[in-house]
Amino acid sequence: MDKQVTFNNRYLPYFLLIPQVLITAIFFFWPAGQAVYQSAYIPDPFGLKSQYVGLENFRFLLNDPYYLASFKTTALFSCLVTAVSVGAALWLAVMADRIIKGATAYRTLLIWPYAVAPAIAGVLWLFMFNPRIGLVSWYLGLLGYDWNHVLNDNEAMGLVVVASAWNRISYNFLFFLAGLQAIPRSVIEAAAIDGAHFWKRFWTIVIPLLSPTTFFLLVVNIVYAFFETFGVIHTITAGGPQQTTTILVYKVYADGFVGQDLGSSAAQSVILLLLVGILTIVQFRFIEKRVHY
Repeated sequence: MDKQVTFNNRYLPYFLLIPQVLITAIFFFWPAGQAVYQSAYIPDPFGLKSQYVGLENFRFLLNDPYYLASFKTTALFSCLVTAVSVGAALWLAVMADRIIKGATAYRTLLIWPYAVAPAIAGVLWLFMFNPRIGLVSWYLGLLGYDWNHVLNDNEAMGLVVVASAWNRISYNFLFFLAGLQAIPRSVIEAAAIDGAHFWKRFWTIVIPLLSPTTFFLLVVNIVYAFFETFGVIHTITAGGPQQTTTILVYKVYADGFVGQDLGSSAAQSVILLLLVGILTIVQFRFIEKRVHY
């Protein structure tokens, strides 16, 4: 006879769900609804009243060359951050998984960067690469390279990518290390006995078995690059030089809080929300088919 778990109080599950539902409604659905509402209005310069304009804010954005350029910047930035953070974390996890003596100390040190907030991480990297007082830029000057990310757009993009990826490597490292330790050692040892060298075992056994973890991290890191890298960009480049590091989420801030164009900022947030939703659906619809569970 099958045993089933039952609740004597039929209202208990709903009571336990109420706090989470309230938090989601207040901090997600309400702001999202306000953004959709404000995207159809243009406030006056004094913020006393708003004029209904329908889809005019969206038409203006789709004809704005700076906003269209931020799409390309966001795509490049997200791909680079995801590739660097996931690739570096996988390499570190493989190296840490092979260490026997002092493994706990190595793993603890590799987790530490995850405790640093993105804005603090941006300040740390800004000090190291400051064109005047930065330690790394000073050593680069000794080698004959004049580092100045304030004027060079490629250097600025490279710096924010490295700073954002560095802050995320520890998070990815934890998942990859857990995935590696879940792989049965007997499978790898059997392949080694059959004569498969390290790279052969890595590409034919480890990578396929890590595909669920890798797929999850790809989705999470792309969302991270879209939303959670604001602090890094704001502290290092503030979107410059000449808006070459202005991604979509930073342009929402720049137009809404700096430029005080709340209607355009709200329309941008709606487009950004739809874009991330479509991107997530595409990832789960097509990329997940290549994942082996």
